[in-house]
Amino acid sequence: MSSHVGGASPVRCDSLAEPQLLYIDGTYRPSSDGAAFPVRNPMTGNTIYESASATIEDYNLAIENAHQAYQSWSKTGPSTRRRIFLKAANIIESYMNEGAPELLAQEVSATSYWVKVNLLATAGLFRETAGLVTHIKGEIVPADRPGTTILIERQAVGVIFAISPWNAPVNLTARAVACPLICGNTVVLKPSEFSPKSQNLVIKALTAAGLPPGCLNFLPTSPERTPQVTEFAVKHRKVLRVNFTGSDRVGKIIAGWAATCLKQCVLELGGKAPVLVLDDADIDDAVEAVVFGALSNSGQICMSTERVLLHKSIAGVFKDKLLGKVRSLKSGNHLEDRDVSISGLFTPASATRVVGLIKDAVEGGATLLAGNLQITGPNKTIVTPHILEGVGANMDIAHKESFGPIMVLSEFETDEEAIALANSSDFSLCASVFSKNAMRALDVAKEIRTGSCHVNGPTVYVEATLPNGGTGGSSGYGRFGGMAGVEEFTERKIITLAKPGMRFPF
Repeated sequence: MSSHVGGASPVRCDSLAEPQLLYIDGTYRPSSDGAAFPVRNPMTGNTIYESASATIEDYNLAIENAHQAYQSWSKTGPSTRRRIFLKAANIIESYMNEGAPELLAQEVSATSYWVKVNLLATAGLFRETAGLVTHIKGEIVPADRPGTTILIERQAVGVIFAISPWNAPVNLTARAVACPLICGNTVVLKPSEFSPKSQNLVIKALTAAGLPPGCLNFLPTSPERTPQVTEFAVKHRKVLRVNFTGSDRVGKIIAGWAATCLKQCVLELGGKAPVLVLDDADIDDAVEAVVFGALSNSGQICMSTERVLLHKSIAGVFKDKLLGKVRSLKSGNHLEDRDVSISGLFTPASATRVVGLIKDAVEGGATLLAGNLQITGPNKTIVTPHILEGVGANMDIAHKESFGPIMVLSEFETDEEAIALANSSDFSLCASVFSKNAMRALDVAKEIRTGSCHVNGPTVYVEATLPNGGTGGSSGYGRFGGMAGVEEFTERKIITLAKPGMRFPF
């Protein structure tokens, strides 16, 4: 059993053969009833290791300890918090040479590129978050009442319950905990059941960097127990904020639980990102961005490009170049060939669902331009890129998030028609517009109902400084990143000072 800060090398990654334990109040431990669940390699189907499965009792213990740790952590000076995050950034980077690539490859079928993105983006996020600590500021407000000074202080909230997903396991786990911690909150984190060890890299780095016990608690949980413990944590009276990154289906459940106790949430949910290619676009640039946005991590990103809207005048040229680019990409088993660009999906069920969406569309009259409708690989998780056109608005693939390597092409004649098509989805996370006329593209971008819209760049783009999130609907609400994150994880406290001798009417 590992223990407190300094007990292990700060750059050592756990062996894949070791069980994954819970981390509560600075100590790794089994679950209170000894229960565990298998974590499987999605490419092979083989069990990689066993992970402890947290109980309600474990969650209660973690929340109580986080509440206690909050009393001191919230009073810690900014320089101390900054040093911890800067050190953690260096430690995360060191994991590139200490087993993390193999860990992510085994747990989430991460390609070499995706491993690098996860670790280096996390280091950047930690450094950017460290810089926020002296920008958590209040203000002095003029008072009408004589002899009165009004202060508005920005204070930490308390215990945050965070749930982070498997698809970018290091980066999105860091995002879930970093801003809450730098603001002076403490965190109870539930990782995905598919990637506990990858997500534990964040806990190890922050712990090794000097984060005190109790400030960050890590409770992997089996799928069977997840609904019960999640409801318990969301509704716990000492949990004062919730953040969740994941599907809109689960986000609605969490929002419902939080609503019963009027608890604030940050919910970054799904996406159905459109790319609008206008008639004056640079076609080569647009093709490059669409392919990157649609197929990075096999389309398993909330910002993935799923809808490609083409002006009729350039549609033919665009399709030819898109098909050529997609044919040049290598799909396959990343465990056998580390140079593949597109590897397997995260479960066989996901692959079956993705291909099912495509088959239903083709049976309904859509045209398949690329793809073989096959699922391959030792565990039936590899799906090659598929491109469709002629998809009807009533087809599931037109309005459901696919979370796979799929692009749906459609055409338009006017900018107004393109905007209407882009806004026809219930998702509102991100979009892109391509045009050589920057002001025209800006006008179009302003009319698209999304939290972000990129001009002449891919939909898959975010930086740690940016207020990332949707504008409601199936993409959720609230924002991670920069000062927007500080707004989400702090409270404004009004403090008034009155001069002695003040007299009142009665």
